[in-house]
This record gives sequence, C-alpha cells and structure tokens, in this order.
Amino acid sequence: MKVIDGGVTSAKGFKAAAIAAGVKYPDREDMAMVYSEKPCAAAGTFTGNIIKAAPVLWDMRIIREKKEKVHAVIVNTGIANAGTGSEGLRNCEETAKKTGEVLGIDKDQVIVGSTGVIGQQLNMPAILSGVEKLAEALSDSREAAHSASRAIMTTDTHPKEAAVEFEISGRTVRLGGMAKGSGMIHPNMGTMLGYITTDLCISGDMLQKALSDVVCDTFNMISVDGDTSTNDTLIVMANGEAGNDEISSEGADYDIFREALFHVTRELARMLAGDGEGATKLVTCKVINAADKNKAKILAKSVITSSLTKAMLYGNDANWGRILCAMGYSGVQFDPESLDIYFDAEGCETIQVYHDGAGVPYSEEEATALISHEEVIITADMHEGTAEATAWGCDLTHEYVNINADYRS
Repeated sequence: MKVIDGGVTSAKGFKAAAIAAGVKYPDREDMAMVYSEKPCAAAGTFTGNIIKAAPVLWDMRIIREKKEKVHAVIVNTGIANAGTGSEGLRNCEETAKKTGEVLGIDKDQVIVGSTGVIGQQLNMPAILSGVEKLAEALSDSREAAHSASRAIMTTDTHPKEAAVEFEISGRTVRLGGMAKGSGMIHPNMGTMLGYITTDLCISGDMLQKALSDVVCDTFNMISVDGDTSTNDTLIVMANGEAGNDEISSEGADYDIFREALFHVTRELARMLAGDGEGATKLVTCKVINAADKNKAKILAKSVITSSLTKAMLYGNDANWGRILCAMGYSGVQFDPESLDIYFDAEGCETIQVYHDGAGVPYSEEEATALISHEEVIITADMHEGTAEATAWGCDLTHEYVNINADYRS
C-alpha cells in the first residue's frame, strides 16, 4: 500500500465539484458533488443519535433498505436539515430528484448530505440552482477533489483528505476520501460527514462488512466534545473501474482492501480530532496490555473525553492525576498498582509519570515542553494481557466556548 496525494477523485471514474451556491454563506463554497458515471456498490454507517437529520434518513433508506447502486453524492453546508420534519425529507427528495435529472440517473441513486445549523429549512432555490452548476463543473482533477473537501466544511479550519494506492490480483486500485467535522463530534458510528471512493470491484455486502469493521477502531474512537451529531454519515462508493475480480467473500484480496480502508478512515478520523473547535493539539491515548480490547477501548476513550484532562493539556500541565481519575471512573475494573502512565511526543524522550500506584519523579519543565507539541501521546500500560486500543481527541480551549456560544450567528 502506498500513500498518495489525493481525495475523492483519486480512484478511476470519479469526478467532483464545488461551488458557492449561497445556501447560507454569501461568500464561500458551500455545496459539493461527487459523481461516478458507472454505478457503485455503496456502504454506509450513520449516527447513533435518536434524532436523525432528514438526509440521514434518506441515505439509510437507500443503503440499508433499497440497497441501490449509487451514482452521486450531493452535500451542502451551513444548514443541517435536522429537526425539520416532513418538509426536510421532501427537500432531500427534491434535491435527489434534481440531481438525477441533471445527471441522467434515478433519484434513488443519489446520496444527500447536509451539515450546519439544526432546525432551519434548506434554502431550496439555492440548492436546486447549485445542483445544476455542480453538474456542469464536474472534474476528475486533484483540485476538484480539494475544492469539494473545502466546500463541506463548517467550523473546520482546514479540509481533510486521504488517499492510498494498492494492488489486488495484479490490478492497481485507488481509494480516497474526504471528511468534515470540528465540533459536535462524539461518533457512535462514523463521523460528521465522510465520503470515500474506490475503483475496486467488490460486492455491496463485503463493502459494508469492511466499513462497519474499520469504523469501530477509527471514527468511533474519536471525540471532540462528547456530543454525537444528528447528521453523522460515512459513505463508501466502489465503482469497479480497477477491473479486478469482484471481491464477494473474505480472503487475501479482502484483507488488502480492508487494510487500505482502515488507513484512510484512521487518517481522516485523526484529522477530525486534531481540528476540534478551538483546539491547539491532537491528543492520542494508547491503552496497551489490557485484559481485552473492549476494556482498552473504554479506558482510552474515557481519557480523551475527560474535560479536565483536555483542559490540563491546553494549559500544558502534566497533571497526570486527571488521566488517572478518568480511567478510574470509566467503569472498567483494573489494578491501579499495576498501571504505568507515560507522556510522549515526536522528537521527545518518553516521560513516565505514574508507576506502582503512585507518581514518579520527572522534570516539570521537560513535561511542559513535551505537552506543548501539536500531538501529545498518552500511553497507559495495564500489565493485564495483550489487548490494546487507541483513541484520539483534542484539548479544550476558551475558543471552543466562543465558537459555540454564538454558533447560529
């Protein structure tokens, strides 16, 4: 597998476009489209929130109930189309119908996505006009993919893309994706919005199996603020243009694809966590040598979701007691006397702060310098078994409150 510079147009046969449609913002790109002329097997994961946005309900129907081949994704930012009742669903259908008309496909082959403020109805004249303009602007260029990744942002400070290239049965396969998310991130399925494309030939069932599998250790292991969005959607589309024999069961080819999908989803997830609203750093928590994986995952997520841990990391304070406390209330049973806790960062020597049930001497100056890095790694060694898990989050800053105190305005 080779990491390449790319996004949703990296795979053969996919095009993308972005425009400033004026859905909410008067002066920025706010609509994006991804399109494959060849029909795609599609898989998806969606929010665990009981309150599901209209586009989530639309996409779940296509992916889970109708199991349709998919040709296109149409996304807007600024307005989430959540909490909008039957009118919101009608607007999804109208958007998909318009997309189908301009692209010559069925409305049930169109995935719809929205992100932004909850409770407002979509600006449908802008949406429908935007669909036409997007269809005219479709391109398979690298810049088109990058523009699309910008157009789906809300409070994100930068676009998020990842792509890889790999070989299956002598064929070169590419897989690339984009995602957005900065606040209201505590997924219980996937991410805020994420779209991944590949030219692999794979059945819909195996595509869904791979996606559901990798999400558990990637997007479901990140958190910014503990709030699970109403709009969480992660879609993978595979159009088969690579020309490999269809993957219809587990085996060596499936394993290669799963590894590639894991890499892309993990990289996108890390980008989301590190770009949390107001964040100054990515926080990685690794729990190693745990009794089982579920315990390791609970412990790791308890650390990265702790408000006190996040605040002390913002202050560059190596107050390991916050971490110890978060692990202690996680609900997982473990022996504190067997626990070791370490801080690490790129280019720094690892600093151990806890051993045998108590703190160990360390240089506060060196620890402060380490925690000032853009990525801080917390490692908790449980000394119980061989299981491990990693979770990603960010620090909690004054700017997070500023952003969300007046989000609607």
